[in-house]
Amino acid sequence: MTPLLFAATGGCFTKLAGMLNIALEGLLLAGAFSAITAVYYTGSLPAGLAAAVLTSVTLSALLAFTVLKLRSNVFISGLAVNLFAGGMTVVLSHYLFNTRGVVALRDIKILPVIAGHSLYVYAGLLLLFLSKLVIYDTPFGYRLRACEKNPDVLASLGIKADIYRFAAFLISGFFCGIGGAFLSLNLGAFVPNMTAGKGWIALVVIFLGGNKPIGLLAAAFAFGLAESFSNFAQSLLHVPVDLILAIPYIFTLLAMVPVSARIRKIRY
Repeated sequence: MTPLLFAATGGCFTKLAGMLNIALEGLLLAGAFSAITAVYYTGSLPAGLAAAVLTSVTLSALLAFTVLKLRSNVFISGLAVNLFAGGMTVVLSHYLFNTRGVVALRDIKILPVIAGHSLYVYAGLLLLFLSKLVIYDTPFGYRLRACEKNPDVLASLGIKADIYRFAAFLISGFFCGIGGAFLSLNLGAFVPNMTAGKGWIALVVIFLGGNKPIGLLAAAFAFGLAESFSNFAQSLLHVPVDLILAIPYIFTLLAMVPVSARIRKIRY
C-alpha cells in the first residue's frame, strides 16, 4: 500500500490543480534508482532519500515547465517522462555499475521496524494527514483547488494559477521520490521497471478515492490488499503464475468500471 499511497497523494495535488500528472510511474522509478545509487556510493540512507526526492522533483519541474511554459500536452509530456525514466535508469545502471539494470546493495541497514512496519509506512500516513490539512485548511489549498474549478476567480484577484500548478507538480515529485526510495531501499536493490505499474495504479487510486486524502487511503489499502493476496496465492492456488501475478491489474480494471460510470453520470 505504501508506495501507492505516496504516489497517489502527490498525484492528487496535480489533479486538484486541474492538471493530472500521469508521469507518476516514471517519477517513482527515477526515485528508486537515485536512492539505491546514492546509498551505494555514500552508505547513507538519508542521502539516498534526499537523492530520490531531488531527482523526482527535478523531473517534475521539467515536466511542469514544458506543460505550463511551453504549453505542451500534459499527457504526452507525462508519457515522455515515463519512457525516459524507464530507459535512462537502465543506461545509467550499465554506465555506473556495469550491469544490465540490476543494482544490489550489501550490508544495507534497513529502516527501523515498529509494530511490524517500517518508518516509511508511518511517514506515509503522517504526510497524508498533513496533506489533508494543507488542501482544506490553508490559503494555498483553497487556491490550489480553485485552479481547476474557478481559475477565472483567481485571475480576477491577480493570482496566477500556473504558480500553484507548478507547485503541485513539485509536490507530486516530492511524494514520488519518497515512494520510489521505499521500493528500492526496502528491497536493498534496484531492478529495471521495479515499479511494475504502481504509478499507473496510483492514478486509479486518485479517481477511486475521489481526490480526497481519506479516499486515497482506502483505495490504496484495497489495491495493496489485492497485491498482497496475489503474492500469498502463489503458494496456495494451482493456477498459472502469470494469472496470479495479474490479480492487481485485474482488480484495477474492475475498479475503473464504477469510477468511469460515476464520471460519465456527473458529466451527462
